[in-house]
Formats: sequence, C-alpha cells, structure tokens
Amino acid sequence: MQPIKRWIYLGFSLCLLMFTGMQAWGSPFSGFSAFTALLQEPQQQPQPDQPKQDSAKAATFTGTVAKDGEQYVLRDSSGGVYKLDDATRAKPFEGKAVKVTGHLDAEAKLIHVESIEGAEA
Repeated sequence: MQPIKRWIYLGFSLCLLMFTGMQAWGSPFSGFSAFTALLQEPQQQPQPDQPKQDSAKAATFTGTVAKDGEQYVLRDSSGGVYKLDDATRAKPFEGKAVKVTGHLDAEAKLIHVESIEGAEA
C-alpha cells in the first residue's frame, strides 16, 4: 500500500507543478485548447502579391531623369535618388529636368509614375 500512496503523491505533485508553470508562463496556454483551435474559422490574410491601395493623393516630385543600369531614376536637388516604375514614360526625358506626379513608396524609394512633364528651368 505504501508504494501506491507514493506514486499518487508524486503524480499529484507533478500535475500541480505543471499547472503552476503553465499559469506563470501565461498567454500561450490560457484559454487554448486544440479542439477549439480546430473549430475556429481560418482568418483571411491579405495576399502578398496584391498591391496595397494607397488612399493618399499623388504627390509631385521635381528633379532630373537619369538612367541607372536598365532602370530610370529621378535625382532631386537634395541628392536623393528615386526609382521610376515606368521606363517608357521616363525615357524621352533622360537628362532633362522634370516634374513627376505619382505615389512614393518610401521603403523601396520608388515612385509609381502617373505622369511626367518637362520642368521649366
């Protein structure tokens, strides 16, 4: 009878230790069960290949169009360089001062061109 009491005491102690450890750990275990996770509807994630719609209005950038390898860029007066996403519109203005209207992707330093026109010197 003595070994049975010892195993029951040991099992109870281990369960209590696990329970207090889970409570101390916090959020990974609180309110989670594998069964409820299976019943939940999958959340829809935005598709990475879909471009984000920018609700901001287009801005105007001034500078000189230059060719950098196979891509055209806009060099502004402060020395900043921004890639232009439309080479067909930029090509006729290579080496000229221009006003570019479009949306700026600041992370990529890329201007999504809406229009390009020559700037008056």
